[in-house]
Amino acid sequence: MIRLLLGAAVAVVVTFLLYWLMSSLIAAGRGAMTDAPSSKMIDFVRVKREQNLEVERPKPEKPDRPQEAPDAPPPQTQTEAPVAGAVSIGPMRVDTKMTSEGFRLSASDGEYLPIVKVAPIYPARAQSRGQEGWVLLEFTVTQTGSVRDPKVIEAEPPGVFDDAASKAVLKFKYKPRVENGLPVEVPGVQHLITFQLEKGKGRR
Repeated sequence: MIRLLLGAAVAVVVTFLLYWLMSSLIAAGRGAMTDAPSSKMIDFVRVKREQNLEVERPKPEKPDRPQEAPDAPPPQTQTEAPVAGAVSIGPMRVDTKMTSEGFRLSASDGEYLPIVKVAPIYPARAQSRGQEGWVLLEFTVTQTGSVRDPKVIEAEPPGVFDDAASKAVLKFKYKPRVENGLPVEVPGVQHLITFQLEKGKGRR
C-alpha cells in the first residue's frame, strides 16, 4: 500500500515538472518568432586609383651622314713575272696638236688618270746579250679606260724591246676623260719605257 502511494506521488511530481518544462519551451519559441532578426550589412566599395600613364614618344631618328665620295685610287704598277732587269716606266705625254685652244672642262668633267701600270718582261735574248734601251710608244685611251692601237714612235735599239713594251701598255688601265658628263677617248698619249739591267746580271 505504501509503495503504491509513493509511486503515485513520484508520478505526480514528474508530471508536473514535465508540464512546466513544456510551458517554458513553448513560451521561448513564441518570443523567438515574434522578434525581428537583426542583421548587419557590409558594403564593399572599390575605389579606382588614378594611374598616370606615361606615353613614350619615339625619338626622332638621326639623319644618315652623307657618304663621302672615295678618292681616286693611286696608280699601281704590276709585274707579270720576275724581271731580271730594271724597267722604268716614264711619265705620259699627250700630243699637244690634239688640244684645242677653246677647250674647257665643266665641274662634272675630269681629266683621264692612270690606275694600273704593268711592267713589261725583260726580253731573254736582250738580257743574255747585256742589251739595254728604251721605247717611246703612242696609243689611245678608250672610253672604258683601256688602251688600244699602241705603236712605237721611237726605240733604241730598234726592234729589241718593241714587242715587250707594246704588250705591257695594252694592259694599262685608266680613269677615262669626262667631257660634258660623258667619257671620251684620248688619242695621242705617249709613254716612255726604259729597259736597264741590274748590276751583276746580263752577259756572263
